[in-house]
Amino acid sequence: MCARVERLAAEVEPQLLDGIWEFTPQDAVLAGCAAEGVADAVGAATEQERLPVLDRLEHLREVLAVLAIGIARTHGQLAWFLTRASTVLAPVLHWRSLPANPRRSFCTTVPTPGELADAEEASRLLRTLLVHLGAVAVVPPAGGPRRVPGPHPGPAPTGPETGALA
Repeated sequence: MCARVERLAAEVEPQLLDGIWEFTPQDAVLAGCAAEGVADAVGAATEQERLPVLDRLEHLREVLAVLAIGIARTHGQLAWFLTRASTVLAPVLHWRSLPANPRRSFCTTVPTPGELADAEEASRLLRTLLVHLGAVAVVPPAGGPRRVPGPHPGPAPTGPETGALA
């Protein structure tokens, strides 16, 4: 999931650099609220790892709820971005924390510790991206590029295999 959030960030970056995506003040507020909601739901890795699987899943589902509320309150590029972010985290909806009879568990599975950690880290990366988007909207950098946080090894990938716009 982290890799998919990084690809999403790589897709956002050229839109910001080229001025294709202009935030309204309402977009900035909504991005900030979403970032805050994600931060409230998923804490630091050391805190999350100490929690039982049930609580970790609850927190990850809260992240999805924050994104869904954001989608319901906006339209256009921010709504599309939030929708894509929620799609990245959608596997969380197929996870359960308790043993269950396969005939009654609706095809849910118990996530591995690695899957939980990846989803939590993806949520943290998404929060960082939302904070950055809100900050760019409020105070665009003077004369400098509007870089998205995270690794930038080269040009952003494009094409159908990455989900990026060509």
